[in-house]
Amino acid sequence: MNLPNIISKLVKAQNEFDSHAYADCFTETAVVFDEGKTHNGKTEIQNWIDTANKEYKASMKTLDYSETDHVLSAEISGTFPGSPVTLKYHFEFSEGLIGSLKITG
Repeated sequence: MNLPNIISKLVKAQNEFDSHAYADCFTETAVVFDEGKTHNGKTEIQNWIDTANKEYKASMKTLDYSETDHVLSAEISGTFPGSPVTLKYHFEFSEGLIGSLKITG
């Protein structure tokens, strides 16, 4: 699977539960949409993923990536009900970083 470098960094950061490295994959003004909530900017994104990491201990196993649509399918395993689940990560990029991420089931 040919993942953009920034997505590989994001997956690595998630699997190492490194919220700082995860947030560094995003632009300063990035937006993340997950579980009906919007997280604006790197600080909110870092706080969101840090809380999620502590609560769910979620790791990512990449399954598929559409270079055309910029959508990553990944199996997410952790300490949450229904684990594992397959989620889709819809990316928009800006200046080599992630400008927008929407996570769907």
